[in-house]
Amino acid sequence: MRSLLSLVVFLFAALVSAVSTTGNRLLVILDTPKDKEAYTTFFRDLSERGYDITYETPKSDDLKLFKYGERTYDHLVFLPTKIKGLGPNLTPNAIVDFINAGGNILLTMSATHKVPVTLVSVLDQLDVTIPAERNGKVVDHFTYDAVSAAETHDTLVLDAPRNVRPGLKDYFEIPGAFISVPHAIGHTLGSGPLLTPLLRAPPTAYSYNPKEQGDTVEPDELFAAGKQLALVSVFQARNSARVTVVGAAEMLQDKAFDTKVTRQGGKAIFPANKEFITNLAGWTFQELGVLRVNKIEHHLKGDNETNPELYRIKNDVTYSISVSEYAWNDWQPFHLPEGDHLQLEFSMLSPFHRISLKPIHVGEDETVYGTDFVLPDQHGIFNFMVNYKRPFLTNVEEKRTVSVRHMAHDEYPRSYVINGAWPGLTGISATIVGFLSFCIVWMYSQPVKSAAGAKKTQ
Repeated sequence: MRSLLSLVVFLFAALVSAVSTTGNRLLVILDTPKDKEAYTTFFRDLSERGYDITYETPKSDDLKLFKYGERTYDHLVFLPTKIKGLGPNLTPNAIVDFINAGGNILLTMSATHKVPVTLVSVLDQLDVTIPAERNGKVVDHFTYDAVSAAETHDTLVLDAPRNVRPGLKDYFEIPGAFISVPHAIGHTLGSGPLLTPLLRAPPTAYSYNPKEQGDTVEPDELFAAGKQLALVSVFQARNSARVTVVGAAEMLQDKAFDTKVTRQGGKAIFPANKEFITNLAGWTFQELGVLRVNKIEHHLKGDNETNPELYRIKNDVTYSISVSEYAWNDWQPFHLPEGDHLQLEFSMLSPFHRISLKPIHVGEDETVYGTDFVLPDQHGIFNFMVNYKRPFLTNVEEKRTVSVRHMAHDEYPRSYVINGAWPGLTGISATIVGFLSFCIVWMYSQPVKSAAGAKKTQ
C-alpha cells in the first residue's frame, strides 16, 4: 500500500512539474496584491504549466533573490510600479547578479507608470535605452485601434512578428495575426549581438510625452521614431540566461486577450496577444529554444575504442555529437534551420580544421551529427570544439582535449611507397647496377697476351 501511495505521489509530482528546464520558482514584483487581478489569465496559464508563483512588493522584508549564495527564484516578472526605487533587496547589482547566476527575467513597462530607476540602470547595462522622462508613450496616427484609442492613438494594432531573424528558428511567428500594443514605452537598442528586437514600431510611430511636449513635437525633442523604436525585445546572456523587455504591460492583461481591436477601415478582430505572450513567456523561462548535448564520441575510424586521449598525426578520426531541443515539456531531435551549419573545430591555438557536421542519425529525441577527417601533420595538444551560438537558442560550447603524437620510428612508411622518393631510389639502383656490372666485367675479363716467340727488338 505504501509503495502504491509513493507511486501516486511520484506521478502527481511529474504531472505538475514545471516545463521550464531551469526550474519552476517564479517571483512576481508588483505594487499591491490587487494588481495581479488584471493579469488573471496570464498567471493562471503559468500555474497550470507547473510554476510556483510568489507575489511580492518591492517593500517586502522577506524579499531576497539569493540565500546562502544560491538563487531563491528561477524567474522574475516585473510589473509596472509607482515606486521610484525598488529598495535594498532589488538593487541593479542584485538583479544583474541574478542574471549572471542563470535567472530569467520578464520586464514589463507601461506609459501609465514611470519606470523605476533601478530597472533603468539594469536596462542601461543591457544596452537598452528608454526616454529620459521614463514614461514617454508610443503614438501612431495610422495604425491605432479605432475603438479604444480613437483620440489618443496610443493603442497600436500591429502585424505579429514574422521572419524576425532570417535563417534562424522563429518561435514567435503567428501568420496573418495582429498584436494589440496599448500604452507602450518605446526603447532603442545598442548594436550588441546579444540583443534582438521582436516587435518594432511602424514607420509612422514616434515617442511622445504629453506632459512635457506640446501638440507639436520638435525634431530636437524627439527621442526616437519609426523602426528605431522597439516595443518588445529579448536579450540572451552568454550563460544562456534570458531577459525580455516588454514596452506595454497591458499586452499581458485579460482585456488585451478578450477585447476586439479595429484598424482604420478594417473589421473588429481579436488580437493574437494570448498566443504571442504565451510563446514569449515560454521562451523567456526556457520552455522553448533550449539545446542539450547528450553524448560526444570521437575515435579512430573503424575502431571500437571511444574517446581515447591519444592520437597520432594523420590518423583517420570519426567525431559525432548528439543534440536535442526542448520545446514545451518535450525533448525533440534538433534540426538545423535551412542554410545554417553546426561546425566542428579541431584546434590548437587556432583551428587546423573547421568542418560542417552532417546529420547521420535521427532518433525519437535526438539528432546525431558527425564527420570523418584526417588529423593534421602536427603534434601537440588539440581540442575537438563545437561552438554553436545563435539567437533564440541556448549556447552550445563543448570542448574535448586530446594529445596528438608524432610517428614512432617504426611507423613511418617505407620509402618505396612514397612517390617523391622514386627518383632517388632509381638513381641508387642505377648506381648499384652500374657498379656491379663494372665489377663483373673487370673481374671476368682477361688481358690480351703477347705473340709467342716474338723476337726481341732493340
